[in-house]
Amino acid sequence: MLIDFFYSLRAAKLPVSVKEYLTLLEALKANVIAPSLDEFYYLARMTLVKDEQYFDKFDQAFGAYFNGVAQASELAFDVPLDWLKKKLQRDLSPEEKAQIEAMGGLDKLMERLKELFDEQKERHEGGNKWIGTGGTSPFGNGGYNPEGVRIGGDAGGNRTAVKVWEARAYRDYDDQVEIGTRNIKVALRRLRRFAREGAAEELDLPDTIRSTAANAGWLDLKMVPERHNKVKVLMLLDVGGSMDDHIKRTEELFSAAKAEFKHLEFYYFHNCVYDFLWKNNRRRHAERMPTWDVLHKFTPDYKLIFVGDATMSPYEVLQPGGSVEYNNAEAGAVWLRRLADHFPHHAWLNPEPEGLWAYRQSVSAIREVLGHRMYPLTLAGLETAMRTLSK
Repeated sequence: MLIDFFYSLRAAKLPVSVKEYLTLLEALKANVIAPSLDEFYYLARMTLVKDEQYFDKFDQAFGAYFNGVAQASELAFDVPLDWLKKKLQRDLSPEEKAQIEAMGGLDKLMERLKELFDEQKERHEGGNKWIGTGGTSPFGNGGYNPEGVRIGGDAGGNRTAVKVWEARAYRDYDDQVEIGTRNIKVALRRLRRFAREGAAEELDLPDTIRSTAANAGWLDLKMVPERHNKVKVLMLLDVGGSMDDHIKRTEELFSAAKAEFKHLEFYYFHNCVYDFLWKNNRRRHAERMPTWDVLHKFTPDYKLIFVGDATMSPYEVLQPGGSVEYNNAEAGAVWLRRLADHFPHHAWLNPEPEGLWAYRQSVSAIREVLGHRMYPLTLAGLETAMRTLSK
């Protein structure tokens, strides 16, 4: 059975190796866990998953493969009623115990449960009598009855006793999901480069220990200049039009970038870069800055990051006069090429799903101009972009 489980993980695009699979088998052979599906879940995740970004994919693949096994084990219900009674008495809250007393007490509830197990011969959904799902019977799961006993499965909307792999607690770590400010900050840190400069302000602990030991135990403090983030970033952000659908994620990216980079400059454009950029979108027509001035102001050691969905009519990229706001003398592709040539470390972050790029002619045109340095605004895409910029 486990070899099929291994292949199901590989089919879910999890990087599971044969060596890790053999480690799992060795652990099972050594009886390091009890014969429990829940314990096997934790053991399998510990031995097979190398990075937390794959936890959510593992949860989905595990649930899909073992759901039938879990249901079979739950429906068997080969548990002594005395044991169940003691567990309920220990786990129930005072309010739940009062509800059971209103029904006639725990003994009566257990007797009725046993009668139904003897009478029921098949799975049942809905209704108010049999052990099943989605109904109002006191026994079952996925339904509602405040005086009942849940049999297997998850807890519908009334409890939280769901399996860990069904809860998908690591959904935000998936490298393909749309990301928030926290994960953006983590990914942007791959771009940071620290350098020491200025007066000595920071304790050099390793050198202090070495010097003190060499000085027969007499304390000899060693100081070094404080480390500063030396990376300089220039962000050009598309605003308006179809980018209105991506305002939240663009704001999160911008907020994270401001927190991570001491030297951050930014300007706005609409759809494609042309002759002008601006700092204040509300005054975009009154306070423009020539793109030539931006090229002359910032040195090539700046990391250039475009942020936009690159979704527009192809002529807006390829033709003079293609701008929807004014009659630009040169095509947007010409300006993109100038920027790419001036800033060798550049990348375009696109909040549109990557699966749609092939259906956007403008996306293809911009990717071609920028040497295919366009990346989706997912955790994996952002990390790849940061690695490209750091080279």
